[in-house]
Amino acid sequence: MKKLTNCRYITFLLVAVFALNFVACKPVDKKKGEGQTMKPLLKKAIEKEVKDVVYPLPTTFELTSMLNRIGADYILGLSNSSENADKYFTEKARALNLGVYSADLSYASTYQRKQETMLFLKASKSLIDNLEITSAYNETLVEEVEKNLDDKDQLVKVITNSFYDTYEFLNKNAKGNLSLMVVSGSFIEGLYIATHISDNTYANPEIVKVIFDQKAILEKLLEVLAPEVKDANIASLITDLNGLKASYDKIVDGSMTEGQLNEIAASVAKLRDGIVQ
Repeated sequence: MKKLTNCRYITFLLVAVFALNFVACKPVDKKKGEGQTMKPLLKKAIEKEVKDVVYPLPTTFELTSMLNRIGADYILGLSNSSENADKYFTEKARALNLGVYSADLSYASTYQRKQETMLFLKASKSLIDNLEITSAYNETLVEEVEKNLDDKDQLVKVITNSFYDTYEFLNKNAKGNLSLMVVSGSFIEGLYIATHISDNTYANPEIVKVIFDQKAILEKLLEVLAPEVKDANIASLITDLNGLKASYDKIVDGSMTEGQLNEIAASVAKLRDGIVQ
């Protein structure tokens, strides 16, 4: 078998998982979308042309939507402060925190927190501009979000498309490793939110299950990162994520104890604090 390039390897490896697991967004309804300029979701394009650069994991909308459905509250102050966006100066810090803010944006918009949605959107846009992600889609992102603040389903599609577009742009402009940092930052923040959304998380079996289910996504993320281990930033990220995986690996028979849950929460909090500091 011929050796596939890294991007194509990621595409073939993950497209089946992505199609099965991603439930938060559906293709745009043609009648509902008349007069709008939004491009179709990349997931739909996958069905036509598998060679496209594919966002490698379910977005954090899946996680925050599950938390919303099981009745977990929106916690003010749990997300990274939008005021921190201007203090990230390296490409690594900007990429990781763009991922963090994408998760915070998913969280706020899922819970229809309009003010927080706009704050996290502007923080994300600042990092997008600093990373010189100059796609036509991201140039109209703020306008599209403002226009759809009262339409949750459409808002989810707009923001999800921005995730896809950013990932695709970075990969097609020789910045694939930055795209992996964005994805990693988003995963870390999403798990941080899930593990800290309640003062007594272990008392809610549904939240515990959501947290446990992130183990498979963590393992998939590590698979995606592995081919880029020669990059020092990616190598450091893999080391940190393997520390989190070690906490998950202590779970046997799919039954997580309160102590194991607390260890996972502490592991992801330490990892997240190193990013948003």
